Amino acid sequence: MKVETETPRVFIHPDGRMNRKNTALYVGCSPKTLADWATKGIGPRYVMVGGRAFYFRHDLDAWIGSKSISASSSRPELQST
Repeated sequence: MKVETETPRVFIHPDGRMNRKNTALYVGCSPKTLADWATKGIGPRYVMVGGRAFYFRHDLDAWIGSKSISASSSRPELQST
């Protein structure tokens, strides 16, 4: 059985910025989640231009990279018996 996957198409402006919809596709969440994170100050950096939020790709890549977790640090220590 062959499984086909579809890669979402993300529009990135020549200067590296994306609107909230494309940013959501890029990071794998919904635009509403991004808006919620923005109000709480916990999401990626963004700029407001004409009342619209834009995210720069380099900021998103840095934000995603800062969320990485080491496999050894996320695993509870094994106890010897």
